[in-house]
Amino acid sequence: MHLKYIACSLLLYVASAGLMLAQAVELNPDHPESYEVIKGDTLWDISSKFLSDPWLWPEIWHVNPAIENPHLIYPGDIIHLGLVDGKPVLSLERGRPTIKLSPNKRATPINQAIPTIAVGAIEQFLIRPRVLSQEEIDSAAYIVASENNRLVSGAGSKLYARELDTSESDLFSLYHIGDPYIDPSAKSKQDAILGYEAIHVADLKLEREGDPSTLLITHSKREALKGDRVLPREDSSFEQNFIPRAPDTVVEGQIIHVVDGVSRIGQHQVVVLNVGAEDGIEAGHVMTISQSGAVVRDVFKGNGNETVTLPDEEVGTLMIFRPYQKVSYALIMKALRDIRLYDAVKTPQP
Repeated sequence: MHLKYIACSLLLYVASAGLMLAQAVELNPDHPESYEVIKGDTLWDISSKFLSDPWLWPEIWHVNPAIENPHLIYPGDIIHLGLVDGKPVLSLERGRPTIKLSPNKRATPINQAIPTIAVGAIEQFLIRPRVLSQEEIDSAAYIVASENNRLVSGAGSKLYARELDTSESDLFSLYHIGDPYIDPSAKSKQDAILGYEAIHVADLKLEREGDPSTLLITHSKREALKGDRVLPREDSSFEQNFIPRAPDTVVEGQIIHVVDGVSRIGQHQVVVLNVGAEDGIEAGHVMTISQSGAVVRDVFKGNGNETVTLPDEEVGTLMIFRPYQKVSYALIMKALRDIRLYDAVKTPQP
């Protein structure tokens, strides 16, 4: 797969840093004085070597104006930790000097820069739409029949779709509509459904226009069924132009779904949150995860029937990589204990 420019937009972030919630930067007790970037590193990994909270990287990043694209980091580069006015700063020493050739110059391609996080963990969620509204489902084309009236169809089979718009493209993707994402904090049933999981079934190519249109399955991930929805195929390339940072305002939400349906959530698992773009959430936003404190009986107070609620406990950190209007996909970056469905998420506090 061809990856578009992988850009960690530090300069843009620094320009808007005044809008951020002020946070104190705490160094990792075992931090190195310098580190040479190697292939396979991610920005999060490198940040973790220097900082206790990796998303605060931009707070101490020192932009070197002598280096072209100082906000992009490549294997061979060296990160140095130093002090400026008594405060820690990180600076970059370009490990691969630019080779000047007349009249042009040769520079390291942008798409060789290290990614923010391991792309493999989230790739499928970046290149395929995963959340649809009821309106999008109702307006989408749908499979009305299959070749020879098969109950299920796979690669090489033909499908027949109604209400298919073929004016823009002849390439489509097929989706099975999964369970709705439910907001446990909604005040009414009408507001509780935030969207529906769209499960990628197959890729399709138009063979014949009409109503119904004839489609050929070119690649299949699971069995195609009558009623599955047909949507225009998205570009399989994607941009990873985010950098870990806290949201600009205080945002509170919950984990409402765990991808793959596991009961215990750990590091590098994908979860769904009940906050999205309409809450100010953007790709790269980091949030802390907490669990409600248990209610215990105080046997030493009064007649022993009084109860007290223990403080909430922070149990991990996640980073949002694909926000939708009302929900977001996030990757668990750190888990201090088992994380649970409906655990609270919130903007990191100073």
